[in-house]
Amino acid sequence: MPDSDLKKRMNQLIEDLEKHNHYYYVLDNPLISDRQYDDLMRELFKIEKAHPDWVRADSPSQRVGGAPLDQFTKVAHVEPMRSLANALEPSEFLDFDERVHRFLDRPQEEKLEYFAELKYDGLSINLTYENGILIRAATRGDGTIGEDVTQNAKTIRSIPIRLKTNRPPKKIEIRGEVLLPIRSFEALNEEQLAQGLKTFANPRNAAAGTLRQLDPRVVAARPLDCYCYGLGAIEGGKFSTLEEFQSQLHQWGFKVGKQRKVCKGTEAVLSYFEEIKKIRYELPIEIDGLVIKLNHISEIDQVGYIAKNPRGMIAFKFPPTQETTEIINITVQVGRTGTLTPVAEVLPVNVGGVIVKRATLHNQDEIDRKDIRIGDRIFIQRAGDVIPEVVKVITDVRSGKEKKYKIPSKCPSCGTQAIRKEGEAALRCPNHKECPAQVQERFRHFVQKNAMNIEGLGPRILIQLIEKKRIKKLPDLYSLRVQDVIDLDGFAEKSSQNLIDSIKKSRENQAHRLLYGVGIRHVGLQTAKALIEYFKKFSSLMEASIEELESISDIGPEVAKSIYSYFHHKDYRTEFEDLLAVTSLIFPQETQMKSDSLKDRVFVITGTLSEWTRSEASEIIESHGGKVGSSLSKKTDYLLAGEKAGSKLKKAETLGVTVLSEESFKEMIGSV
Repeated sequence: MPDSDLKKRMNQLIEDLEKHNHYYYVLDNPLISDRQYDDLMRELFKIEKAHPDWVRADSPSQRVGGAPLDQFTKVAHVEPMRSLANALEPSEFLDFDERVHRFLDRPQEEKLEYFAELKYDGLSINLTYENGILIRAATRGDGTIGEDVTQNAKTIRSIPIRLKTNRPPKKIEIRGEVLLPIRSFEALNEEQLAQGLKTFANPRNAAAGTLRQLDPRVVAARPLDCYCYGLGAIEGGKFSTLEEFQSQLHQWGFKVGKQRKVCKGTEAVLSYFEEIKKIRYELPIEIDGLVIKLNHISEIDQVGYIAKNPRGMIAFKFPPTQETTEIINITVQVGRTGTLTPVAEVLPVNVGGVIVKRATLHNQDEIDRKDIRIGDRIFIQRAGDVIPEVVKVITDVRSGKEKKYKIPSKCPSCGTQAIRKEGEAALRCPNHKECPAQVQERFRHFVQKNAMNIEGLGPRILIQLIEKKRIKKLPDLYSLRVQDVIDLDGFAEKSSQNLIDSIKKSRENQAHRLLYGVGIRHVGLQTAKALIEYFKKFSSLMEASIEELESISDIGPEVAKSIYSYFHHKDYRTEFEDLLAVTSLIFPQETQMKSDSLKDRVFVITGTLSEWTRSEASEIIESHGGKVGSSLSKKTDYLLAGEKAGSKLKKAETLGVTVLSEESFKEMIGSV
C-alpha cells in the first residue's frame, strides 16, 4: 500500500477507535466487540511502529481509556494508571516472555518468576489512603486524570474505609476492579425489564453505569463488589514481590482473588491459563483472561514502561464471550410445555470458544422491545453453557433492507392454533399430548443429567424411539428391551444392552429428580427439592391444595396453580403414578427435631455468618420447626443477616420483615 493510502488508513483508524472509545467508556453503549476493537488497535499499532514519525498526539495508542464524564470532579492520580498490552494467543505470550528476558538481560533458558491472577471484567478504580483512611476513590479516566467517585465507592462493602493495621503507610494508592457479580447482574436486568427500563449489555457495563450514578443511594442498592490487586504511589512502605503485596492487601481487609499463583517459567503460566479457562464459567464473576506480571517489583521497574503499558506485565485474554454477527433468519422452537420461542439463525460466529449459529429471542414482546429484525447486525453473548442470546441491535449500521418479524399464530410442529394467556408474554401450543416437538422435549428433559440422568440416551436416539413408536409416554422408557433398540442407527447388541442397563440404573434415584424430570411448568430443580422436603411423600403432594402449596416458602400463586393443575390432570396424574410404580425413589431424612419453638416461622438467610455456614443455620432453624426460603416475600417472618448482607436488608425493611442479628438469633433458639 502506498504511504499516502497507509496514512489515510491510520487517520481513519484513529477516528474509528475514538468513536468506539466514546461509545464504550463514556456512553456505556458499545458498538463493536472487544475482539474487534483489539483488532483495530493492533492494526493501528502496526502502522505506527513502521512509521513512528506519523504518530499523532491524539492517537488512542497514547492514552489508556475514555475521557472522564463531566458530571464528576476530575482528580489526578499520583502514579499513572497504565493499561496492559494483550496476548490473544499462546505464541504472543511467548513473544512477551522473550522480550522480558531481553530487557532483563537474562538467558532465554532461565525460568522467570511470574505472578498470574484473574483479569477481572469490570471498571478500574484507584483508592487513595492516607494514614490508613480512605480519602479518595477515582475511576481510571484517561490514565492520568479520573473521576472522583468516593461517595459511591464507600457504599461498596468490600472496600475498607480504614485499613486493618496499626502501622499503615503514610499514603498509598491501591488499584482494583469494581464489578457486578453475575447473579446480581441478571437480577438487575430483570428488575430493569420489569420497570420498562434499558437493560445492560453485560456485567461490566452494569458496574460502570452504577458507579457513575450521581445518587449514592442508587449505588448502595446494587451489590457492587471490588477486587484489589495493584499498587500505585506509596509513601512509608515497600514491597519486594506482588505475591507479598497481595498477601498484605488481604491482611489490610481488601478482597483479593483466590485464583492467583506464582508461576516459574512459561510452561507453568500456560498450564495455569488452561486450568482457569476450564473453570471460568463456574466463577461468580466475569473474567476475560489472566494478567501475567513479573513477580519481583524491582524487575518490573527494570524492564521499564512505554507510554501506554508496563513492559513487565501482559493481559493474556480468553476468547471473547460476546461478539457481533448478523441475523439471517428467525425460526420458532416448541418447548416441552408448548412455549413457542423465536430463535435467531445467525451467521456463524466464535463466542467464547464456541461456534454459535443460533440465539434465543425469548418472545414477541422482546423482539418488539429490542426492535429485532431479520438482517440486523447484533451483539450476541453466551455465559457458560446457556443458550446464546441477542443482547442488542446495532441500529446505527442498518441499511433499510431489514425485515420486521411476527411469530406465526399456529404451532410449527403440529399446526395447532397457539394461545396466549392473559398476563403472559409467550405464545403456547395447547396440544400437549400429540405435538411431536413437545413429546420430544419432554423426553429430553426427563433423561437429562439434573433429572433422571439416563446416560447414553441423547436426542438422536430419543427421536428414533419416538418415530418408531417404541415410546409414547415417559414410563415407556422402563419397558424397553434390548430388541427394542438394537435396530436403531449405530446400535449393536452390546451398545443396546448398555443403554438398557443405564435406563435400569436410573430407576433408583432421588425423589426430587423425578419430580423435576416430569417437567411441571415453573418447577425447577430447587423448587422440586423444596416440595420433597416439605411433603416427605408423593401421596401428600399429589393431594395438596393450592392454598397449602402457596404456604411453602418460595412458591407463589402461579407456581402453586401449575403444580395443582398437573396433579389434577387425568393424563399427567396417570403418567406420574405409572412412573412411581416402576422407580425406587430416595427421600431426604427428616431433620432431628429439637423443639417446635419456630414452628411455621419462615426465615431467609443473607450475608456471611460468623458461627455457621448457611446450610448449618438452615438445619438449626428446621430442627426447631422453622422453614427456610431463598427469597424475601410477605410470607417471610425473619431475615437472619450476617456480614455483607446487601440489598435484602432494604427489601426486608420495605416488606416489614424482622431482621435478626446472629446474637438475636442465638437468643431466639436458646443457644449459648
